[in-house]
Amino acid sequence: MKLSAQMNLVIAVVFALVCFGFAINGFSSLPEMTDSAQIADAKGFAWFWTFLGSVGVVLGALSFWIARTQRHRDDA
Repeated sequence: MKLSAQMNLVIAVVFALVCFGFAINGFSSLPEMTDSAQIADAKGFAWFWTFLGSVGVVLGALSFWIARTQRHRDDA
């Protein structure tokens, strides 16, 4: 199955938004926790999803760059 660079960009953006949504949910749930082990686990959860969202942003940027350079190469 072949995906275009534009489709990869859309998928990467959706993936990043979902990951950052989980991360925001994890960080926003910290104030209502009282157990220190639970807080540490929630922080790890939130930072993991932040990392995954960052990977999505990088892949989206790479896909955008590929699509842009391919378009310029086709014009020449």
